[in-house]
Amino acid sequence: MVIRSPEYETLPRPQLEALQLKRLQETVSYIYERNPFYRQSMDKLGVKPADIKTLKDIARLPFTSKEDFRQNYPFGLCCVPKNEISRIQSSSGTTGKPVIAPYTAKDVDTWAELIARSLSCAGVVPEDILQNAYGYGLFTGGLGLHYGAEKLGVAVVPASTGNTKRQLMLLQDLGTTVISCTPSYSLIMYEAGKEMGLDFHNSSLKLGIMGAEPWSENMRREIEAKLGITALNIYGLTEITGPGVAMECPQKCGLHIWEDNFLVEIINPETGEVLPYGQKGELVITTINKQAQPVLRFRTKDITSLMPEKCGCGRTMVRMAQISGRSDDMIRVRGVSVFPSQIESVLLTVEGIEPHYQIIVDRHNAFASDELEIWVEVSEGIFSDEMAGLNALQKKLQAELDSVLGIRAKIKLVEPRSLARTEGKAKRVIDRSELPENR
Repeated sequence: MVIRSPEYETLPRPQLEALQLKRLQETVSYIYERNPFYRQSMDKLGVKPADIKTLKDIARLPFTSKEDFRQNYPFGLCCVPKNEISRIQSSSGTTGKPVIAPYTAKDVDTWAELIARSLSCAGVVPEDILQNAYGYGLFTGGLGLHYGAEKLGVAVVPASTGNTKRQLMLLQDLGTTVISCTPSYSLIMYEAGKEMGLDFHNSSLKLGIMGAEPWSENMRREIEAKLGITALNIYGLTEITGPGVAMECPQKCGLHIWEDNFLVEIINPETGEVLPYGQKGELVITTINKQAQPVLRFRTKDITSLMPEKCGCGRTMVRMAQISGRSDDMIRVRGVSVFPSQIESVLLTVEGIEPHYQIIVDRHNAFASDELEIWVEVSEGIFSDEMAGLNALQKKLQAELDSVLGIRAKIKLVEPRSLARTEGKAKRVIDRSELPENR
């Protein structure tokens, strides 16, 4: 077992901030000297590395966006020559050019350390068997979790995503105690296990490390009830390093951000103004311990808030509240802003509804979403019931959604297992105007 550095996680705030400032100043100087894009961006704002004298001076630095990664594809944001790159991973690129994530050998080791700390924070110990059902390959989840678990001394089953029946066979035969996957895939596993006669509550599985897609507290409760496990959130982004930026502990009172490696801010997504602790806004992350591709003030689009209070687990690092949505996932319906997570939270409070749904958006003009339709799977018992039962369920669901969303959405109840299942990240929103036949 590798001995890590847990002392960072319980540092008194003054000592942690001294470390952060030192690393921030070193990072800014490093980037300014090595990367033309950032040097030009800083020069436009009239900022030099010597101007960063306090942590608050981070607000003087330029933001970085996903578009900056695309425009500088593939290596325009990299700070080392190619012969110093040890690994290259990337995002899926489903909405344009993928984000390229290069790592030096030191970066790979730091990343594994962050994952090991994250797993330890969740309660994983070397005696566990971790079945990794994140996709291997270019996606950061698979190899990221794998290397970190091995660094912790945990036996890893590199199952990757898919072939769900084999996943369940391995889970039973090997005595898997920890599963790492997306929240939506855990429910696919539950459905397949039910068909196979697997009782998860009597299995060896006890813990789920889940992330890579937004999920609500109600979804967490659904997963925990069905699989008989504790489900904890892991957070990360390809642009920053992959998973391992933040992790929940079993207290479930926010995700611990590894602040010795990442400086975090919350900003008003409209104005860019930095907001105080406790206020909800867009999460911004600066890497302060990275070689190949350090990033200044990356706008994540994730809407959350920060909590500075010491956690009951003893860690003193700032915690991030569960993400309530993404600013680019927000749906505008007749002037009202709606997040998919709001809809999910309502659906999972209504008895008879399964945790599988699809949000359909119809745009009738270039400026607003005029129609919102929600397709929801119902449980087998309800669907096979009399029509009166379905009508009552639809009315109840309609009333709950109207109350929370403040707008009327059309509800369509569909039979069990009729909506498409995705083994990777779940796609919850379909914009009909973007479908090929409507272009």
